[in-house]
Amino acid sequence: MPSVSVVVPVLDDADHLARCLAALAVQTTPADEVLVVDNGSTDDSAAVARAAGATVLHEPVRGIARASARGYDHASGDVIVRLDADSVPPSGWIADAVRLLDGPGVVAVTGPGRPRDGGAVVRRVWSLLYMGPYFVLMWSALGRPPLFGSATAMRRDTWTAIRGRAHRDDPEVHDDVDLSMQLDPAWRVVADVALTVEVSARPLSGVASVVRRTRRAFHTFRVNGRRANPVRRWARRFRVALRARTGAHWSHRS
Repeated sequence: MPSVSVVVPVLDDADHLARCLAALAVQTTPADEVLVVDNGSTDDSAAVARAAGATVLHEPVRGIARASARGYDHASGDVIVRLDADSVPPSGWIADAVRLLDGPGVVAVTGPGRPRDGGAVVRRVWSLLYMGPYFVLMWSALGRPPLFGSATAMRRDTWTAIRGRAHRDDPEVHDDVDLSMQLDPAWRVVADVALTVEVSARPLSGVASVVRRTRRAFHTFRVNGRRANPVRRWARRFRVALRARTGAHWSHRS
């Protein structure tokens, strides 16, 4: 069984963090370490983390990409799980993530979020206008499933391979989109509803939130330049697939 590190970046989100850590405490496959990266909180987020037995790392430079990378760099597990402070994973989440990562060639796995609050109307809007479009549009642009930062797990050697390319020092990047772009389009990423987590409905809290997230997504594409070009990404994926198929064909004939 691979060892598992969980990374949770947090900024002034103590109440949500407490729920997240409580859910991690009852996992059927427990994490070997939980790293809470405090990004300069003024509330008692750090105290909540310590009380739950988590290791608290401090990242004074603001930015979720910076805070997340700090946790990934410090993680010692074979598998790195990334959750947000408002993520509430079901009890079998880590077990399912490890199982899916064991698939042939899989470098990362991810799942969607389901709003915990707001009722039926918010859940429908969430699916139609936020979570559904995120996976469909980003999948089309990336050439494979995107990572959703609230519910992601990757091999530690995956992070080692891409860490030098991640835009950790740019506070305007959409960190999960940026992380997704650093993965080679030919690498296998699995998106599975078994990895669904409950999250806050804050992304739909108002027009300003939607505009900010949209702006950051476009900015992330812009700073990644050629790596973010959908045509190049799909071409890379097809070339690798064709080479693999051709190689298998000739190997069979020989």
